[in-house]
Amino acid sequence: MRLAIIGSGYVGLVSGACFSDFGHSVACVDLDEAKIKALEAGVMPIYEPGLDQLVERNVRDGRLAFSTDLKTSVAGADAVFIAVGTPSRRGDGHADLSYVYAAAADVARAATGPLVVVTKSTVPVGAGDEVERIVRESRPDLDIHVASNPEFLREGAAISDFKHPDRVVVGVESERARNVMAAIYRPLALNGLPMVFVARRTAEMIKYAANAFLATKITFINEIADLCEAAGANVQDVARGIGLDGRIGSKFLHAGPGYGGSCFPKDTVALVKTGHDFEAPLRIVETVVSVNDQRKRAMGRKIIAACGGAVRGKTIALLGLTFKPNTDDMREAPSLAIVQALLDAGARVRGYDPAGMEQARALMPEVDYAASAYDCVEGAHAVALLTEWDEFRALDLGRIKTLLAEPVLVDLRNVYPVGEAERYGLNYVSIGRPGAR
Repeated sequence: MRLAIIGSGYVGLVSGACFSDFGHSVACVDLDEAKIKALEAGVMPIYEPGLDQLVERNVRDGRLAFSTDLKTSVAGADAVFIAVGTPSRRGDGHADLSYVYAAAADVARAATGPLVVVTKSTVPVGAGDEVERIVRESRPDLDIHVASNPEFLREGAAISDFKHPDRVVVGVESERARNVMAAIYRPLALNGLPMVFVARRTAEMIKYAANAFLATKITFINEIADLCEAAGANVQDVARGIGLDGRIGSKFLHAGPGYGGSCFPKDTVALVKTGHDFEAPLRIVETVVSVNDQRKRAMGRKIIAACGGAVRGKTIALLGLTFKPNTDDMREAPSLAIVQALLDAGARVRGYDPAGMEQARALMPEVDYAASAYDCVEGAHAVALLTEWDEFRALDLGRIKTLLAEPVLVDLRNVYPVGEAERYGLNYVSIGRPGAR
């Protein structure tokens, strides 16, 4: 089938590349000329393992193209996916849908025949209704249908998630939209993938409910970690003990400095705002948002406490700055609040990240950036591990001890076993585990 993807950011680019790898003819459209030129030259605007090879292969084989020309890309398409940003709206926290609605109007004006317009962007309940109103008022002469197809991609594993998802959720209000969407995802359905066809508003709610539930699991285990630390229990053993219960599951039960990224923070806030709009408050999600926001800065205070309660004039080394490994995404990363807490306490901060240094520099210009983990640690009065990149999982702790001005290691991801760091003479602090203070 012939598809157009409006927006070549994280979701649009990964989706377009994967759709083309299924055999569809895909045009990825973006207004950013520099981004399109870079993509045509094989330069990816994001860090995602395997994406550059996937794009290169499908461009070479003629199934994937990039353009700033929306009109030409949409003309003759069977379906157009809207994958533009929906950031939190300034002032009230609602999702800003202006980009979605503008794209819908542009797509309708460019359409030349029957078309299914698919909202891939994360949008609150009812947004699809407004998209449908826009496209039908813009082009009453055409048979245009609107579907919702939320994405569930994890940064760092997006290609695998797209090609081997747990399910594909599709919200439709017509048989034509259902048939077109079934044809698009037929390569996955052939392998027995569950295709969840629901009403459009239900699909929109599924996306928000899923993200809010996962954010709740993360926040829950973080609070349990605090209790374990105070009571002398081990949060990793607790997480395993409850995670083996099939009703709970083991995923998203890893204690850490709080969730971040492009989805959970803004989607939980947007869901809370939606609850207010419908006079159905989501008190659990409201608490999750509050607890997570407070936790990030609390991790800065945890580092300060590990340094004896004062860091003024001291250098603190931070390993890992992105919100998770295998991405360069700094949006809502815990490091942002942690760095600010350290700076407010008078510390000098030095940082290193395998992929996110450029993005980090733009957001945290006060930080000194190092060329490697060991360069970052040299001469520092403490080192804190913020993001569990693979290259931090087997650091030479003896060398770390030698390089540090003071032997303090704060492990906010519980990467190292309790007792291992102490054998090298390091004062080791982790989260929610006895004997690691």
